[in-house]
Amino acid sequence: MKNIAIIGSTGSIGTQTLEIVRENKDLNVVAISAGSNVELLEKQAREFQPDIVGIWDEDKAKQLRVALSDVNIRVVSGMEGLVEIATCHQSEVLVTAIVGMIGIRPTIEAIKAGKDIALANKETLVTAGHIIMPLAKEKGVKILPVDSEHSAIFQCIHGECSNDVDNEISRLLITASGGPFRGRNTEQLKDVTVEDALKHPNWAMGRKITIDSATLVNKGLEVIEAKWLFGVEPENIEVVVQPQSIIHSMVEFEDGSVKAQLGTPDMKLPIQYALYYPERRYLKGDRLDFTKMSGIIIDTPDTDTFLGLNFAYEAIKTGGSMPTVFNAANERAVALFLDKKIRFLQIYDIIRSCMEAHQVIDCPNLEEILSVEQWVYNYIEDVLEL
Repeated sequence: MKNIAIIGSTGSIGTQTLEIVRENKDLNVVAISAGSNVELLEKQAREFQPDIVGIWDEDKAKQLRVALSDVNIRVVSGMEGLVEIATCHQSEVLVTAIVGMIGIRPTIEAIKAGKDIALANKETLVTAGHIIMPLAKEKGVKILPVDSEHSAIFQCIHGECSNDVDNEISRLLITASGGPFRGRNTEQLKDVTVEDALKHPNWAMGRKITIDSATLVNKGLEVIEAKWLFGVEPENIEVVVQPQSIIHSMVEFEDGSVKAQLGTPDMKLPIQYALYYPERRYLKGDRLDFTKMSGIIIDTPDTDTFLGLNFAYEAIKTGGSMPTVFNAANERAVALFLDKKIRFLQIYDIIRSCMEAHQVIDCPNLEEILSVEQWVYNYIEDVLEL
């Protein structure tokens, strides 16, 4: 029996993780948390009977305590509650399915407590990779990527880069679907709506990550993550467009050989692989039918129109606190777009303005990272007046 904890259990990754738990009787959920969805969290708590349940807002925690008063489940709240769930002594693996930089501190504390991390929270490595990866190495903790693209790379290099063998990676090829607006130019993007942007052609994801896919910011975040996860410099990480989302990513080795991981677009595969690594388990779902595939299209991303990828490369090459600015500016801009307070292309304007105004901090600690995040939010509100 493997005990797991989940932060972000009511979101897209969290709910799919619980679907896997339902299908595998040797997984046991000992702690879960959510941001605000009290009703779904209560249902999850009753079904999976964890020891601890957390929700961010204390008022909602009080509501949840009343709702769960008939069962033996402790309810916690706030950052203290998140950390308690992340470090829960019964758990072996923490699934970080939470969205945003709020996930950094719990992840750090979980690593310190010796928990393996099934990582779905991009912000953790984007902003604090220089803290997370050395700490994980020091504590002997596995960082198991849940993102489809990073899981694909992880699967491709399994057995290639180990203690016994070190086959040098020449290039990482991260695939992108191109999102809902592939092929459109800047003029055609001026008046796209939130509803348009949320119509991803292949993947069922949360609202923020779907918008990030439309802007190519998501691929930029993945480039930064890949640098930290696999120790590959940004100039050796390339993004390619594969509209069918069949190739999830590829690795080119120094002899010119390329390994690719293929499969149907189903996030449960990388989640399950992370939970059971290195074992593979049966997973229900569609299988690839190569007889029905007319070809696999590979293209280059339109970085003149979709600027998110350019900003990411600039941020990681600048280093220090700049990836935090890139991430936080995008996070706030996407929230404004989803609230219909700005237009789609203004997301890029906000990111650019914040990056240009920021004074970089070299090798920031956690408190400095969180301070930079707040600076970005203040700058957007006070200077950009948004």
